[in-house]
Amino acid sequence: QVQLVESGGGLVQAGGSLRLSCLGSPRIFINYAVGWFRQAPGKERQFVAGVNWSGETTYYTDSMKGRATISRDNAKNTVYLQIDSLKPEDTAVYSCAAGRLPGSKKPVDYDYWGQGTQVSVSI
Repeated sequence: QVQLVESGGGLVQAGGSLRLSCLGSPRIFINYAVGWFRQAPGKERQFVAGVNWSGETTYYTDSMKGRATISRDNAKNTVYLQIDSLKPEDTAVYSCAAGRLPGSKKPVDYDYWGQGTQVSVSI
Protein backbone atom coordinates (compact mmCIF):
# COMPACT_ATOMS: atom_id res chain seq x y z
CA GLN A 1 0.00 0.00 0.00
CA VAL A 2 1.24 3.47 -0.88
CA GLN A 3 1.05 6.17 1.73
CA LEU A 4 1.14 9.78 0.58
CA VAL A 5 1.76 12.87 2.68
CA GLU A 6 1.41 16.37 1.28
CA SER A 7 3.07 19.48 2.63
CA GLY A 8 3.85 23.02 1.59
CA GLY A 9 0.43 24.60 1.62
CA GLY A 10 -0.35 27.85 3.33
CA LEU A 11 -1.62 31.38 2.96
CA VAL A 12 -0.08 33.44 0.20
CA GLN A 13 -0.88 36.73 -1.48
CA ALA A 14 -2.09 36.81 -5.05
CA GLY A 15 0.85 36.77 -7.42
CA GLY A 16 2.96 34.70 -5.07
CA SER A 17 4.24 31.16 -5.41
CA LEU A 18 4.11 27.92 -3.50
CA ARG A 19 5.82 24.56 -3.85
CA LEU A 20 3.82 21.62 -2.66
CA SER A 21 5.44 18.29 -1.86
CA CYS A 22 4.02 14.78 -1.92
CA LEU A 23 6.08 12.23 -0.02
CA GLY A 24 5.36 8.59 -0.87
CA SER A 25 6.22 5.21 0.58
CA PRO A 26 9.79 4.12 -0.22
CA ARG A 27 10.35 1.40 -2.83
CA ILE A 28 6.67 1.41 -3.86
CA PHE A 29 6.16 4.99 -4.91
CA ILE A 30 8.42 4.66 -7.95
CA ASN A 31 5.98 2.22 -9.57
CA TYR A 32 3.16 4.73 -9.75
CA ALA A 33 2.19 7.77 -11.74
CA VAL A 34 1.23 10.70 -9.54
CA GLY A 35 -1.38 13.35 -9.99
CA TRP A 36 -2.17 16.53 -8.13
CA PHE A 37 -5.80 17.44 -7.67
CA ARG A 38 -7.53 20.30 -5.94
CA GLN A 39 -10.94 20.79 -4.45
CA ALA A 40 -12.47 24.09 -3.49
CA PRO A 41 -15.47 24.29 -1.14
CA GLY A 42 -18.64 23.30 -2.94
CA LYS A 43 -16.80 22.25 -6.09
CA GLU A 44 -15.76 18.96 -7.59
CA ARG A 45 -12.26 17.65 -7.34
CA GLN A 46 -10.21 18.96 -10.25
CA PHE A 47 -7.09 17.58 -11.89
CA VAL A 48 -4.19 20.03 -11.78
CA ALA A 49 -1.11 18.20 -13.02
CA GLY A 50 0.34 14.73 -13.38
CA VAL A 51 3.65 13.00 -13.90
CA ASN A 52 4.57 9.51 -15.03
CA TRP A 53 6.65 7.10 -12.96
CA SER A 54 10.00 8.30 -14.28
CA GLY A 55 9.24 12.00 -14.25
CA GLU A 56 9.92 12.32 -17.97
CA THR A 57 6.33 13.01 -19.00
CA THR A 58 4.14 15.64 -17.42
CA TYR A 59 0.51 16.63 -17.83
CA TYR A 60 -1.36 19.81 -16.96
CA THR A 61 -4.89 21.02 -17.02
CA ASP A 62 -5.25 23.89 -19.46
CA SER A 63 -5.89 26.48 -16.78
CA MET A 64 -2.58 25.70 -15.07
CA LYS A 65 -0.30 25.52 -18.11
CA GLY A 66 2.42 28.11 -17.75
CA ARG A 67 1.80 28.57 -14.02
CA ALA A 68 2.35 25.08 -12.64
CA THR A 69 5.34 22.79 -12.81
CA ILE A 70 5.22 19.21 -11.64
CA SER A 71 8.37 17.19 -11.04
CA ARG A 72 9.45 14.13 -9.13
CA ASP A 73 12.58 12.94 -7.38
CA ASN A 74 12.31 9.19 -7.00
CA ALA A 75 15.45 9.09 -4.88
CA LYS A 76 13.50 11.12 -2.35
CA ASN A 77 10.15 9.46 -3.05
CA THR A 78 8.73 12.93 -3.62
CA VAL A 79 6.65 14.68 -6.24
CA TYR A 80 6.59 18.46 -6.30
CA LEU A 81 4.05 20.93 -7.61
CA GLN A 82 5.27 24.48 -8.07
CA ILE A 83 2.53 27.02 -8.66
CA ASP A 84 3.40 30.57 -9.66
CA SER A 85 1.29 33.69 -10.12
CA LEU A 86 -1.25 32.38 -7.66
CA LYS A 87 -4.78 33.71 -7.92
CA PRO A 88 -7.59 33.77 -5.34
CA GLU A 89 -9.41 31.17 -7.43
CA ASP A 90 -6.52 28.77 -6.79
CA THR A 91 -7.68 28.52 -3.19
CA ALA A 92 -8.43 24.86 -2.48
CA VAL A 93 -7.26 21.73 -0.75
CA TYR A 94 -4.53 20.21 -2.89
CA SER A 95 -4.09 16.44 -2.80
CA CYS A 96 -1.69 14.09 -4.48
CA ALA A 97 -2.69 10.66 -5.66
CA ALA A 98 -0.90 7.60 -7.02
CA GLY A 99 -2.23 5.48 -9.83
CA ARG A 100 -1.37 3.39 -12.88
CA LEU A 101 -2.61 5.74 -15.63
CA PRO A 102 -0.23 8.66 -16.10
CA GLY A 103 -2.00 11.93 -16.70
CA SER A 104 -5.47 10.65 -16.01
CA LYS A 105 -7.83 13.42 -15.00
CA LYS A 106 -10.27 11.03 -13.37
CA PRO A 107 -9.98 10.62 -9.59
CA VAL A 108 -11.28 7.07 -9.90
CA ASP A 109 -8.11 6.10 -11.78
CA TYR A 110 -5.99 6.75 -8.71
CA ASP A 111 -5.59 4.09 -6.06
CA TYR A 112 -4.03 6.02 -3.21
CA TRP A 113 -4.61 9.51 -1.88
CA GLY A 114 -2.99 11.81 0.61
CA GLN A 115 -4.91 13.85 3.16
CA GLY A 116 -4.37 17.11 1.31
CA THR A 117 -2.83 20.46 2.09
CA GLN A 118 -4.72 23.75 2.17
CA VAL A 119 -3.69 26.53 -0.19
CA SER A 120 -5.30 29.90 0.43
CA VAL A 121 -4.63 32.87 -1.81
CA SER A 122 -5.55 36.33 -0.59
CA ILE A 123 -6.19 39.41 -2.69
